[in-house]
Amino acid sequence: MPEILDPASPKPRVRFAPSPTGFLHVGSARTFIFNWLYARHNGGIMILRLDDTDVERNTQASVDSIFDGLKWLNLGWDEEYKQSERLDLHRKTAWTIFEKGLAYRDFTPAHTGEAEKSGAQGTWLFNPGARELSRTESDRRAAAGEPFALRFRVPRDGGQLVRFADAVYGEQVKAAADIEDFALLRSDGMPTYHLASCADDADLRISHIIRGQDHLSNTYKHVLIFEAAGCTPPRFAHLPLLVAPDGTKLSKRRHGPVVSVTTYRDAGFLSEAFINFLCLLGWSPKNDRENMSLQELTDIFSLEGINRSNAVVNFKDAAAAPEETFDPKALWLNAEHIRALPVEELSARLLPIVHHAGFHTTPEKMLRITPLIRERIKLLRDVLTAADFFFVDQLPPYDPAELIPQKGDAAMAMKVLSRAREVLAKVEFKHDPLDQALRAAAQELGVKAGQMFQPIRVAVCGRKNAPPLFETLEVLGKEATLARIEQAVQKMR
Repeated sequence: MPEILDPASPKPRVRFAPSPTGFLHVGSARTFIFNWLYARHNGGIMILRLDDTDVERNTQASVDSIFDGLKWLNLGWDEEYKQSERLDLHRKTAWTIFEKGLAYRDFTPAHTGEAEKSGAQGTWLFNPGARELSRTESDRRAAAGEPFALRFRVPRDGGQLVRFADAVYGEQVKAAADIEDFALLRSDGMPTYHLASCADDADLRISHIIRGQDHLSNTYKHVLIFEAAGCTPPRFAHLPLLVAPDGTKLSKRRHGPVVSVTTYRDAGFLSEAFINFLCLLGWSPKNDRENMSLQELTDIFSLEGINRSNAVVNFKDAAAAPEETFDPKALWLNAEHIRALPVEELSARLLPIVHHAGFHTTPEKMLRITPLIRERIKLLRDVLTAADFFFVDQLPPYDPAELIPQKGDAAMAMKVLSRAREVLAKVEFKHDPLDQALRAAAQELGVKAGQMFQPIRVAVCGRKNAPPLFETLEVLGKEATLARIEQAVQKMR
């Protein structure tokens, strides 16, 4: 059933809580986007919380990667927190649960000594001696400085069930007796992920937890923590995993940089196209549309559109060219979003790429080039191959045979180039005069228009595949055009 929000109820509060132990993964980016869309669609609050209590694995490089990726997505958030600055809250929550008799000190080294096992898997559940220790003895040993972990006392009698409703996967139920007595505090006093996450979610009044399906099994423990802390658990929605074409979960170790958000940024994706692409991985609108703006996504996003099955990212060999590496749908969407951009905006996005490549092109010239290549590029970086001849003083070497027109010969190429040199020296470099002059020259020479245009196109662009000829000549200008035609004539001699 779709979730109906009561207009009188508080606005939803959602959070994205990455751990800074690696780069910003595309799956994490999708989680952020889905939370953001849910918040914005429902007029709610988007919270960014760094879950950085794993001090041994946290790195500043990971923090930087997360913020670099999120900055590129350009969606923003309303509140920001660092879990490491909230340790007092976590510990207070743990000891509140302890004082209720719902947690106990475990002085036994982890998973050693006399232990209960369950089922054929031999899953560790608890150390009976630690669980049954009297409060007096527990306090005495703690006061003596003996190290301990604080464990949740999972109910083991009465056939109690732990249940929650998931907006994607439906009703979830598990016998409490099958859940291990998980740690709340480690022996060094640091909170575990389960405790810190729940304590923060409760304190920040998170109303909906939207996260990856790999957390579905953790949620039983989280429900127990929320209830033990005297809180109503948030609503849950777990997202299907993103997998490689072979069905394996996406990982940088196995699949390379294609699973990192900044790889898409650096390859020349528009952030809005990348967001559009990620939304289609595991979610679909009722009308099955694919090409959508951010506003359209915000208007129609709902949890009921999320699928249960894992979503495949159809990338290929990471060593291949970008057009062969990325998911074809991602490239198609990027090309569609590029074509939808106003020329001025697209030009402004292309110019830094051109400058970074070492070309000193003015904003005015870039604005004239952009309409000529907009239909010819799938990635922003394609500007360097689609329009490179506009930026250089000297064309790179090319095969003189390319100058020979279809069904023509070298003599025809030389005749065309020589006549073009004469005609273009006298004509105004605007589209219509160029068109008329070169078509008249073709008729005069007794060649087809295409046979006239190809040698000129290769002479000025260095290749046959190039933007429309007259617009190209207009942007290049008379001086550069005549110089390149002269060089082509020399090649033919």
